[in-house]
Amino acid sequence: MNAPVLLVVAHGSRDPRHAATVHALVRRVRAMRPGLRVETGFLDFTLPSVPGVLESLAREGVRDVVALPLLLTRAFHAKSDIPAVLRAAPARLRVRQAEVLGPDPLLVAALERRLAEAGQTGADRGSTGVVLASAGSSDPEAVAVIDTVAREWRRAAGWRAVLPAYASAALPRTEGAVAELRALGCARVAVAPYVLAPGFLPDRIARGAAGADVLADVLGPAPEVARVLLGRYDAARHPLRAALGA
Repeated sequence: MNAPVLLVVAHGSRDPRHAATVHALVRRVRAMRPGLRVETGFLDFTLPSVPGVLESLAREGVRDVVALPLLLTRAFHAKSDIPAVLRAAPARLRVRQAEVLGPDPLLVAALERRLAEAGQTGADRGSTGVVLASAGSSDPEAVAVIDTVAREWRRAAGWRAVLPAYASAALPRTEGAVAELRALGCARVAVAPYVLAPGFLPDRIARGAAGADVLADVLGPAPEVARVLLGRYDAARHPLRAALGA
């Protein structure tokens, strides 16, 4: 039996860097799982659209699709508009929606990778504060997830402090979290964007990091992100096996 097609569902953006980063991540996923068919669809602004990809797959005779939201938290897109788009898929397709990428320890490893690439070494963790800067959401569940990731990252990694920040919908903003870490006495402050691709909100995060010592890059096509993506695909493809931890 052929494996289900993996359809990566990205938000889309008018910023061309967004699509370029999504495509780079998909190329890494393909390289890590040769033989798996991976397609990309966008909810808005960018082609191909998710409905267009689904229609094309149905015309080819594809029967099974795992649709994976390229999101770090379960907020509006994962709970509402993506399910609505998938319900409108051609009847001949069997479409399963995978879980969002976060939270996951591998994503924290990707954050650590990006900080190291930006020049933040582990030698001064005890005096360094980190801003975990996310896009933000009005969904309390999503905000709670970011808060938990920040708290657990500090405990596991030994940073002096890790504070969450949000580019929209919730507070504090990145610049506020940077100032708070300075007030706490952190000798160094690093900003780690907890976002997948460049765009309007990541640019806002970058502007808010002006007072920090280090600004890491977005997660993008980090190998850890690709591994999480494939793990979510496998769990959606074999839900019983995933539930048993096999």
